[in-house]
Amino acid sequence: MKPTIVLVHGAYAESASWNDVIDPLLDEGHRVIAWAVPLRGVAADAAGLTDLVRSIDGPVLLVGHSYGGALLTNVPADAGDIVGLVFVAGYALNPGESCADASGLAPGGTLGGTLERVPLSGGGSDTYIAQDKYHAQFAADLPEAQTRVMAVTQRPVPEAALGEPSGDQPLWRTVPSWFLIGEKDLNIPAAAQHIMAERAGSRRTLEIPGASHVVGMSHPAETAQLILEAAGARSTA
Repeated sequence: MKPTIVLVHGAYAESASWNDVIDPLLDEGHRVIAWAVPLRGVAADAAGLTDLVRSIDGPVLLVGHSYGGALLTNVPADAGDIVGLVFVAGYALNPGESCADASGLAPGGTLGGTLERVPLSGGGSDTYIAQDKYHAQFAADLPEAQTRVMAVTQRPVPEAALGEPSGDQPLWRTVPSWFLIGEKDLNIPAAAQHIMAERAGSRRTLEIPGASHVVGMSHPAETAQLILEAAGARSTA
């Protein structure tokens, strides 16, 4: 039975960010779910993802972009038959580590200076990337006409979520992982992603020259190929 592939988007994006990756996966006979992430907090969002995984019969491959990788990290190992994790410019966090911590594992991240904050009535703030800075910061290797729309439709994440510590049982310790990295990522520096990939024992780490933080959108063919490699790893082992 082929794994169901669950695609988990990150902050300042939406599930449509996976659109160009979906057809190649469907063409290979996989069921695919592009989950709409609430983007309210790592533990809360990971619990929602866990509920989804528990509802799926058969093997599951989890694919996470950026903040979505932090959610993969926090799905419990007994949630289902999880055969692999694919981190697409994603956070594979250590216990107690936050997304902000992991971005600082290497120099080069410039996200903080581009954020706008909207105070929330319950306390804290939502964060957005300023629309006039979105293209250069987030998706410099996509056409500006496309990123103009993305900047308008981006979904926010609370500032507290970016500093929320990860749980103490990272799923990548027991489930094999693959990593796709954009060389010119300004949200999570490529060097920081390599550190995370190395400590997770990545089966394969692919860095795309010149690619931005949205490497999965700018290089959908390579992204789909890596996902399909991970999806078939158990049967070829």
